[in-house]
Order: sequence, then structure tokens, then C-alpha cells
Amino acid sequence: MHRVEILVLDFGSQYTQLIARRLREYGVYTEIVPYFETLEAVRAKNPKGLILSGGPASVYAPDAYKPDSRIFDLGIPVLGICYGMQYIADFFGGRVVPACAQEYGKATLELLGQDTETNPIFRGLKPKSIVWMSHSDKVEVIPKGFVELAKSGNTQNCAIADFARQIYAFQFHPEVVQSECGGEMLQNFAVKICGASTTWDMRRFAQSEIAKLREMTADGKVLCGVSGGVDSSVVATLLYRAIGERLVPVFVDHGLLRFGEREAVEKMFQENLGIPLISVDASELFLAKLAGVKDPEKKRKIIGETFIEVFEKEAKKYHQNGAIKFLAQGTLYPDVIESVSVKGPSKTIKSHHNVGGLPEWMNFELIEPLRELFKDEVRQLGRELGMPEHMLMRHPFPGPGLAIRIMGDVNRTDLDLLQKADAVFLDELHKSGYYDKVWQAFCVLLNVKSVGVMGDNRTYDNTICVRAVVATDGMTASFAHLPHELLESISTRIINEVAGINRVVYDITSKPPGTIEWE
Repeated sequence: MHRVEILVLDFGSQYTQLIARRLREYGVYTEIVPYFETLEAVRAKNPKGLILSGGPASVYAPDAYKPDSRIFDLGIPVLGICYGMQYIADFFGGRVVPACAQEYGKATLELLGQDTETNPIFRGLKPKSIVWMSHSDKVEVIPKGFVELAKSGNTQNCAIADFARQIYAFQFHPEVVQSECGGEMLQNFAVKICGASTTWDMRRFAQSEIAKLREMTADGKVLCGVSGGVDSSVVATLLYRAIGERLVPVFVDHGLLRFGEREAVEKMFQENLGIPLISVDASELFLAKLAGVKDPEKKRKIIGETFIEVFEKEAKKYHQNGAIKFLAQGTLYPDVIESVSVKGPSKTIKSHHNVGGLPEWMNFELIEPLRELFKDEVRQLGRELGMPEHMLMRHPFPGPGLAIRIMGDVNRTDLDLLQKADAVFLDELHKSGYYDKVWQAFCVLLNVKSVGVMGDNRTYDNTICVRAVVATDGMTASFAHLPHELLESISTRIINEVAGINRVVYDITSKPPGTIEWE
């Protein structure tokens, strides 16, 4: 087990895990606990510093989230971010009020001249930098003993501190990649102010997880759901390293895959990992259950429930004398934080088919070794395990597959259109060298028809939306600025090669306000 250097109290921000992720990049082992964690539990972890995250609440509301106030008596430095700052200001006698204008997105942070010896949190930073704002309240009056460290064009008191008590607070979010010096700020807090160690890395995580998996599974078999994507492939490889032949990896073809996906996954596991893969064709079952279903949440839930049914049925074939005791999944933290409030009171954005535990009737324990990692960290873990780069750099693919890339109900005709268009898009990205330059790329079938002219004939056919984003962790993303010539080539090929499509559009929405997937 690693010593917890920095402990994050989660007040429900969608960005909370990014705090831990940023600090882990600097080798600082960081854990997250809910804001209501008991003082005794915090003391038991013996952190060198505390960070209070952002959150969706207002500190002046009757039901505002408030931690045990004795955290300020632990004698360790504290950093508040967004809601965490507002809680600190309110607790120590300042005043927090609704902002006249909500502030979301990029802002210019201007430091107010304290020298770096007395202001270590900004040590080595330039006087002005871009930061990411996301707040509707502001600290109007700072508490006694605090000083203002920075401002933005719209907000005073963007950063404050009580140097004597080593309490710091930011109105902005240093943890997101859009805050250009945010990582250095967090590193200054953790290392220079708290004296945290920087010895944690993915190699230690891999060694720790392998040992943990061996211990928790004992002599039981583990059923592992494999999609062929990066996450489940890394989970399968990690488990194979830990328990060998006790792993039962099952690939379910739910009929919602990309073109040629099943054959590619089987070949990938056989040739690159040497892991025996069990393939199950359940496409008829999934498509039958999805027939006529248009609501995105219902689609996701149906797919999740059906996955578990298929896994249980498959498990019985290998479940002699209760040999299979565990089900492993490639759940990541972005899946978790968008689906359920796990560590704190985060808002649910959408459900994920592999998040939320198992139904009571299913007699397996759930194993999710990647549950608190981001995609880039999972890729680092895969490299530590010796996995080939072409497997690790595959774009994310959602568990519900193409079902959530078809607007409306799912049927074979629409699936065929989408598979063909998606294959053309990815082929063009590979040929142009842009596949590895974007985080994720795919097509969405809008089921919106429009008039077109092809040759001398009038057409009334479907519309394909092309989506490509750049991101670091999937929590935020910007649309990819693909060259117009490439977009033109993609559009021309899709319309010419996929009968039934006469219009192609490009999605230029970032996250936020949109999500990466459409459903």
C-alpha cells in the first residue's frame, strides 16, 4: 500500500478526480474521499495535505455540504478549489454571495505581486495565465487573516491565502488542462508547501494491483468482459498476469460493433497477448430487446442488463463447483463520475452500461481494477504490462456500441449504414495520419432526412454527423480542427460509398457543454 500524500475531500465536482490525476502525474500519491469522511478516518490516512474540491452546491444554502470543521485543526496545509474556496471563506467569517454574472470557461488570472517566498503556491509562475472558471457564486469579502493573491477580469479574490495557517483557496479550477499553469500550482501546493513525496508511478500501481488481485481472488476463477477496447484489454492482461489460466475472458458480440470488429478483436488477443478468448454471438438477443426503443437511457440500461444476462449464462459453462466467483470489468472513473455519486455528491450526467454494481441475483463479486484511472493512465498501465502500442492507442469505444450513435431505435438497416460510414471515416483518418492526433472519432446516424441531388436525380436520404475530438482524459474535450480538405474527402467518400446517405455534417461542439457521445 502507498502512503496517502494528499487527500481530496469530494464535494461533488465533475472535475474532482482530475485533481488526483494531476498530482499523480507528478508522482504524488493522492486519494479521494467524500466530504463527510470522519475526522478519525482522515487522521488514519495521515495525509500531508488536504484539498477541498469544487461542487454543485452553494455554501449559503440551508443544505450546503460541510465537512468536519476540525480538519483545520490537523496542522496540515489545506487548499480549497471553487466550492472548497467558498466553504473556507464562509467558515472563517468571509462573505459568499451569488455572482452578478456566472463565469464559465477561460479567464485570465492576474497575480497581485506577492513575492514567491511569501507566496509559494504561485512560485515560478508568470504574472498572467489562462485558467478555467466554472462558478455562479463568489467570495465578496475575504476572512480576517487572509490576503488576496490574484484576480481575473470578472472576479476579484480569485485566489486567497492565510499564510500563517497554511490555508489557500482558488476560485478557478487548476486541475483541468485548460488552466495552463494549474498543474504547477497543484505541484507547488503538494510538494513545496505540504512536503509530499513524489515516488508514486504506474509501475508501482501495476505491481500493487497484481498482488491485490492474487490475494482477493484466492483460487477462484474470474469472468472478464472483453470488448476489444483499451480498457477491457488492459484489465484482461492485468488479470492474466495475476491469475493466469484462472481468467475466463469473454467477448460478447452484441451486434452493435464497428465493421469487422469481432474478427479484429479475436486476432488481436490471439496474436498479441496470447490470451485464450471466448467469443459469444448474442447479436439477435440484443437487437430483439432494443427493437422500438428510442430513449437513450433505456437503450443503455437494456444493454447493461443484457450484458449481465449473457455473462451469467456463459459463466455457468465454466462454473463447476462454484469455481467462478468474480466478474471483472474495464470501468474507468469518467464512466463512474458521470453515472453515480461514488465519492461525493456529484450530479449524474448519464448512465453507463458497466457502472453501478451487480444485481442481487447475480452471484459474483465485481472487480474493477481501473475504476479510479483515466484513459491516459490506463494506456500507461498497458505499457507497463508490455502491451503493443497499436492496441493501447485505439480510440475509446462505448460499451453500448453503435446503439448510442443511432438517434432513435436500433435496427439492422441503420446499423449497416452507420458501420459503413464509420469505416470510411476511420480509414480516412488513418490514411491522413490524423487517427493518432485525435482522442476519439466516430459517426452518428441522425435519422434526419434531407433533399439532395445525385447525378440528375433527386434524393431524400439520411444524414451522417462526423465527430472528432481532442482530449487528455475525456472529462473535457474540444472538437478537432480537421483540415477542410480532409473533411471534404471524408464527406465525398461516405456519400459515394454508402447508399442511403446524401449529407454529411461535422460536429463542432466541445465538452462542456456537450458530451463526447451524442447519447
